[in-house]
Amino acid sequence: MADIKYEIKETIGALSESSKGWKKELNLISWNDKEPKFDIRDWDPEYNKMGKGVTLTNDELKKLRDVLNEMEL
Repeated sequence: MADIKYEIKETIGALSESSKGWKKELNLISWNDKEPKFDIRDWDPEYNKMGKGVTLTNDELKKLRDVLNEMEL
């Protein structure tokens, strides 16, 4: 399996933290030297290991914001 290259361009915010120190974060990440996208996933404290996540374009993130704003919580 080929290595995945990534660079965290901006940490936008932490959503939660586990008892082992892993944080679920919203970040702006460049994957394999491509245009940065918004990304939500778990990261270990050193940012060496990651969990499964979801990557969103700017338009998808705006749509998600709109959907969340319409929800009654």
